[in-house]
Amino acid sequence: MSETQALMTALHQELLRAKSGLSEYELLQALRRAGSPLVPPRPVTDNYELFRLHFRVFNALYRLRDQLRAEQRAELIISALRIELRPYLRARAGLVVADPLRAYYLDLTQLETTTPEDVADLLNHFWALVNGESELLEALRLLGLDRSADYGQIRRRYRQLASRHHPDHGGSTGRLQAINAAMDTLRRHYGHQPTADARFSPKSACTR
Repeated sequence: MSETQALMTALHQELLRAKSGLSEYELLQALRRAGSPLVPPRPVTDNYELFRLHFRVFNALYRLRDQLRAEQRAELIISALRIELRPYLRARAGLVVADPLRAYYLDLTQLETTTPEDVADLLNHFWALVNGESELLEALRLLGLDRSADYGQIRRRYRQLASRHHPDHGGSTGRLQAINAAMDTLRRHYGHQPTADARFSPKSACTR
């Protein structure tokens, strides 16, 4: 039995035991507890080695999913948050939907050619996205909105709050500055450039 096939078998066994699925971390911990030689006995801390372990696990998971589907035994749900076995459902005939993640993890040249520098770049990009999303959510929260708001709703809410908190109406300059900063963040995210009169300031009239 090849190492990949052995990993597929070990993953399948652990997922059968976990009726409600497991996260990737929980799956690795389960393999360690079972004494599997396919994962290091201690958690991996080096980012490059962690990437290589993650890639091998997901390569085996996508191969396992293909095998279970071909044998009509089960459906394997693979996501960043949860990996779960579910009863097999026969797919309806029709257009086959491309799965770029499957293609990526089944392409072993991705594992062979990815360098430690590439992994560092991926992590930097990931944290930039996380920080950008956090900034976006904080800006929406300050306006009393959530991620479901479209740009038209955001703009209307901004104008309401900016007018309400304008010093000419008894509001606070600091509060207005915070509202303006939040709107600047949202404009950048949604790709809108402010017009000449789009921003309220303590000196501006509130008739806009």
